[in-house]
Amino acid sequence: MSSKTKPATLSLAAAYEAEQARREEARREREDAERRQQEQDLARAEELEAALRADALFLADKGLVLDRRRYTVSLDHVDFRIAAYFEAGHASVTAADKRSTLPGASAPRKREQVDTVAEALTVMAQFLADEFR
Repeated sequence: MSSKTKPATLSLAAAYEAEQARREEARREREDAERRQQEQDLARAEELEAALRADALFLADKGLVLDRRRYTVSLDHVDFRIAAYFEAGHASVTAADKRSTLPGASAPRKREQVDTVAEALTVMAQFLADEFR
């Protein structure tokens, strides 16, 4: 004996509500993922800042001022600026020259993308060594 099942009633309103709920859940998941990524990026910037701050005497000796603005950690000198910007799980480390008076000259001369705080610290040290050679 075959059992016959009654087909589900098709409803535009029900399909619309289901689609709206699916989209809302997807939006919440994206926002949660973005929030978690921002928290990770901020924690990495704070970790780099703490590592640099631990070398306060070295920074002072080299005439460097440490600053952090949200996701960016920078070392400012009279002649240059070295900064690491954390975003989407990576860091972009840049070095810019302050000595030129030409418009746009303060744009980064060097840029390197890295994946870890340790790599960001290493690249900042390399850029710093280039400035003081």
